[in-house]
Amino acid sequence: MDGFSLFGLEIKFYGLIMATAMLVGYFVACKLAKKRGIDSNDVLTLAIIVLPLAVLGARIYYCIFSGYSYTFLEFIGFENGTFAIRGLAIYGGVIGGFVGVLIFCAIKKSFRILPVLTDILVPVLILGQAMGRWGNFFNQEAYGYAVTNSSLQWFPFAVLIDGEGWHLATFFYESMWNLIGFAVLLVIFFKYKTPGITTASYLIFYGLGRVIIEGLRTDSLYLWNSSIRVSQLLSAILILVGCVIMVLVAVNKRKKRSIK
Repeated sequence: MDGFSLFGLEIKFYGLIMATAMLVGYFVACKLAKKRGIDSNDVLTLAIIVLPLAVLGARIYYCIFSGYSYTFLEFIGFENGTFAIRGLAIYGGVIGGFVGVLIFCAIKKSFRILPVLTDILVPVLILGQAMGRWGNFFNQEAYGYAVTNSSLQWFPFAVLIDGEGWHLATFFYESMWNLIGFAVLLVIFFKYKTPGITTASYLIFYGLGRVIIEGLRTDSLYLWNSSIRVSQLLSAILILVGCVIMVLVAVNKRKKRSIK
């Protein structure tokens, strides 16, 4: 069961979870923004720019690497006279959302606030990712290899997929990893005021988890005709970028101390 009817409207659990994650994320972002001196009105403007671009980016990313040639109507979600988008990729959403942040900074005519904004948004992002993975549960997707050992056929280690039997519950693994990450990033956010540290921590933490968990999945997107999983490759790159940012922040802090 992937949804329910309400007053004649078909409500999908995946869409409901995503909408809830966006709403919760907005309120969390407002709270964190206040700690960094960012006005809540700016957070609303940022959300209006970022969220549509994140959804668009998630869809484009999926369509590019799915190996299927989509028509325009299929791309926007119209299939057989009904509207239902199936196929969004988290990393595409992250890329699209980052483009939105850049646009916001351009409107504000200040790219100095970029690391401040990303530090505010990454805890929100990883919380949204933790919540969003439960949409995969209702859609029966993002699962891993088959579990044939009957002693291991229990949730949350494995999940029962209709018509296919028990499989590794990789969506659950990532959801829990991200929930832990949310707690870790909050601690880092409140402990370290230097812009960029929370962002770098997200890139490293999420990247590490995704590299491992992605290797267990059976529905990964691949780099065209290769055997390279796109999300694993991108995760490795993000880990590297996160480490570079950490080093640059440390070097910059040392320079400021030496000047003083």
